Amino acid sequence: MDNRITDYSEMQMEQSIDFKVLLFKFLRYWYVFIITIPLALFAAYLYNRYTLPVYMVRSTVLIAEDKNAFSGAQSLLGYANFTNTQKLQNQIGILRSRSLVSRTLKSLNFNVSLFKEGKFITSEVYKAAPFEVIIDTANLQPLGNARFFITILSETYYRVEASGENLSTYDYKSYTYGKKQIPYIKYDVAHRFGEPVLNESFSFRIEKKPGIDFKSFQNQRFYFTFNTLDALISQFSGYDIVSISPESSILQVTLNGNNPEKSADFLNQLSREYIRQGLEKKNQIAINTIMFIDGQLKEMRDSLSINENVLQNFRTNNQVMNMDAKIQDNFNNISALDKEKAQLLIKSKYYKNLKEYIESNKDDINGIVVPSAIGIDDPFMNDLITRLFDLMTERAERLVTTKANNPMVLSLNRKIENLKQSMYESATNIVKSSDIAISDIDARIAKYSASFSTLPGTERNLLGIERMYKLNDAIYTYLLQKRSEAGITQASNTSDNEVVDAADAVVQEQVLPRTNYNYTIAFLIGFILPLLFVLGKDYFNDKVTNKSDIEKVTQLPIIGQILHNRHDSKIVAFTSPKSAVSESFRALRTNLRNLTKDKEKFVILLTSTGVNEGKTFCALNLACIYAQFERKTLLMGYDLRKPKIYQDLGLTNTVGITTYLTGKSSMDDIIQRSSVPNLDFISAGPVPPNPAELIASPQNTFLLRQLKEMYDYIILDTPPVAIVTDAFLLIPNTDANILLVREDTTNKKVLGVIAGDFEKRNILNSVILVNDVKKDNIIGKYGYGYGYGYGQGYGYYSDDTRAETQKASLFKRIFRRT
Repeated sequence: MDNRITDYSEMQMEQSIDFKVLLFKFLRYWYVFIITIPLALFAAYLYNRYTLPVYMVRSTVLIAEDKNAFSGAQSLLGYANFTNTQKLQNQIGILRSRSLVSRTLKSLNFNVSLFKEGKFITSEVYKAAPFEVIIDTANLQPLGNARFFITILSETYYRVEASGENLSTYDYKSYTYGKKQIPYIKYDVAHRFGEPVLNESFSFRIEKKPGIDFKSFQNQRFYFTFNTLDALISQFSGYDIVSISPESSILQVTLNGNNPEKSADFLNQLSREYIRQGLEKKNQIAINTIMFIDGQLKEMRDSLSINENVLQNFRTNNQVMNMDAKIQDNFNNISALDKEKAQLLIKSKYYKNLKEYIESNKDDINGIVVPSAIGIDDPFMNDLITRLFDLMTERAERLVTTKANNPMVLSLNRKIENLKQSMYESATNIVKSSDIAISDIDARIAKYSASFSTLPGTERNLLGIERMYKLNDAIYTYLLQKRSEAGITQASNTSDNEVVDAADAVVQEQVLPRTNYNYTIAFLIGFILPLLFVLGKDYFNDKVTNKSDIEKVTQLPIIGQILHNRHDSKIVAFTSPKSAVSESFRALRTNLRNLTKDKEKFVILLTSTGVNEGKTFCALNLACIYAQFERKTLLMGYDLRKPKIYQDLGLTNTVGITTYLTGKSSMDDIIQRSSVPNLDFISAGPVPPNPAELIASPQNTFLLRQLKEMYDYIILDTPPVAIVTDAFLLIPNTDANILLVREDTTNKKVLGVIAGDFEKRNILNSVILVNDVKKDNIIGKYGYGYGYGYGQGYGYYSDDTRAETQKASLFKRIFRRT
């Protein structure tokens, strides 16, 4: 159990991130940060400088709460709050509705967009232009890519230039697309301000604005385009509506646009149209009443005029006797009955119109008049019509945000149909009772009229004419009174909703471009991109770059690191003994001594996973380092397939290991003296047909045994172990085995396979040597190896160049700061 915990802890430590290594990876590419961060900040500057700014304007609207919807007990249960919230959402839906936006845009002069050309940015000028484009709505106007360029020539003249192909047209009377297509436009004419610009494809005029100094606009170039209603609706429908707080019924409407003045005008007009639309719905009863009464007055006005003329002509042309008191009383009674009959006739006609409306099954409420509005005392019908108004208004509000098949809408439809049915039945009964009452009045009038039979014919005719005139006059006077009352009601109505704060172009907020935000994002991008580059480069790199890459694939210890050779000589340990590279080989020599437990004589084998990993270079310089130790050292080239190490020593390959093993040469014949004191060399010799068999032969074992008695240190340069097995055949005769890894060259997967093979074979004293380590990156990359490390003092070597010394000094200063 304890062993498993220990193994897990070691695994956790192995998998943890070495932040020092990571830091030095980033510091290695410091120049990338210096390039990308200024470039990103410059790109942000260009974006902020040349992006058309977007401004946000806002207005606030108060939505009246429906306080009478529920009783106090229901309010305590929370129903009232729910209803007010629901109403608020409905009002938000109405404010967002396409119909309201369309109504708003039709009342604004947004049909033409006017732009000013700048060096880098073209911006809409709206009201800041020195002239105004007046559309001729009697003619179709071109759309598509048609642009009309205006160049001011003087205070009197301007030039119009236009071109385009395959253009559609638009009718600004009906706000619909025209059937006419314009195949081609080419126009370039100078005009006087105010005169029509007329063509078979377009028609408008340019009017100067008063009080404008045209000298400042001379030769300034503008252009304008025609907008369709649909395009304007799409452009201005992007406003947001939010409640300023959960408990409040005040809505804040915000709109983003490039021109704050234009956005403010739209929001203010939207608020006005919204309030006007609400007031129109509220006044609908009064409007319907006035329309109904106006229709009746028109009929009564004609009848009254005719009766008045008839009465006047009759009295002018006939002499009439005075009536006695009894006849006068009967006439007065008939007049009173006529007034009562007049009200019944109005009532009967009203309910007949109501029945016709219900029978037509109309969905609008424009044809309904509340009975009380025309003086009909019918609380039941008043209540039914009021409820119908409420239900139809609620349905209209819900249809703004929901579909017609929504269960709530379907429920409202059923309630509306039931109400209409009740209204129809009630109206039918009232019409019948009114007809009965009128018949009764007619009978009573006939009874009183019987007393007129004793009068002469002239007086009887006069009474009939006066009766008709007074009846029509009573109805007309009654209707005038009710129309006046309805007009007063309409005039006194005010909207339940109101504008709290109108949109103001001055009180605007720039939302794009967000200058500081963009600079911050640019800096982060400029900083993160190099990080991603370094991490990505490291992630996708299949080569060994640091200590952790080796430790992930093998447990073999790292015995040392050989620095990158900046010298021309390949025997740098001999030609530049004070160089940093030479010191790295001396450190390797010390570590090997610890590895071999202070043996006086030992054989060292060097191999690698593949070619071009510096195996020959390391073997040659390691041999030189041992020779400088004033001990007899032998370097043997065991790469029998591609011998080349003899070239670096300036020796020959005519005889060597292969000639000895085949019996063609003696041991003394194959040993060559090098120019390095205490260093001898045995070349591989001519390439044999069977190198592996020669290395595995008893003669080779005998050779190494004899040489080990003659020399203190023997260095074996072998071919890559991933390609051939020669190195494994020599391992039984060695005391230390070095697997060479070259930075940025050795493949991680291949290293893992070869190192794993070393571990499976239980090869003693097997270590890894890292070659070609860049001097300015060694600190933190490989640690201290197998017992000795580097990282300090590189600038003290006498053969370092001035630039290298300064670079190492700079690196040390950065390292101290970090």
